[in-house]
Amino acid sequence: MSIVEFSVLVLSGVLVGFINTLAGGGSIISLSILIMLGLPATVANGTNRVAIALQNLVAVSSFKQQKVLEQRKALYLSVPAILGSLVGAWVAVDINEAIFEKAIGIIMLVMLLIIVFKPQQYIYGKAEVREKPIRWSTYVIFFFIGIYAGFIHMGVGYFLLAGIVLGAGYDLVKANAIKVLIILAYAPFTLAIFYYNHEINWKYGLIMALGNMIGALVASRMAVKKGVVFVKWVIVVVVLMTSAQMFGIYDFKSLFLPLMNQPSAH
Repeated sequence: MSIVEFSVLVLSGVLVGFINTLAGGGSIISLSILIMLGLPATVANGTNRVAIALQNLVAVSSFKQQKVLEQRKALYLSVPAILGSLVGAWVAVDINEAIFEKAIGIIMLVMLLIIVFKPQQYIYGKAEVREKPIRWSTYVIFFFIGIYAGFIHMGVGYFLLAGIVLGAGYDLVKANAIKVLIILAYAPFTLAIFYYNHEINWKYGLIMALGNMIGALVASRMAVKKGVVFVKWVIVVVVLMTSAQMFGIYDFKSLFLPLMNQPSAH
């Protein structure tokens, strides 16, 4: 591995960790980088889980230290998400690679539509919902979110945030804290499935994880310090960037392709 490849993995990891902790959708970057480095799409999907697990370990620790993590409801919501993620991961490791790559594009389109048309008045949460027990329908929703998370993970942060804000009544800052704990809860299970099926490149995953952890730490600190409005605008920017990549308006890979074509240092 060249120093350029190492740097690209770490730097992209910082960006991905930041985006994933504050919003979601950062995996479109990490998956693109890993595939560009020559990994099959299914292996890139499994390798990305290594960085995701360590990223959320750092984020959970930071949010907990800052006393904004509501652990009880987070753990309740983690149970259906874990069960769903097991289903989704098994589907992901067995799916045809060409179908999987097409699924990425379709999922991004659906994700964009949901985010664009999400009512903005819900970003601050609702106290009356927050103080009530979690409804059974919310558990069902989180089971299906878990399936999606186990399948690809990319953009799952948006769905988790929507479910936590609308289903549990928390504002975006506390919802982000709960989100990363839920992801941390199911991450070891999905990682184990990809490991069992030999769909992980540990070298790439651990190097990228270095960046992810730095990005997650910075993002969790900024979320608490800057508040809900800051988080909202980060999400808006990320959605615009993701949609530009998806519709071919701008190719994210073009930022790194010249570097990747340089000869490796031995």
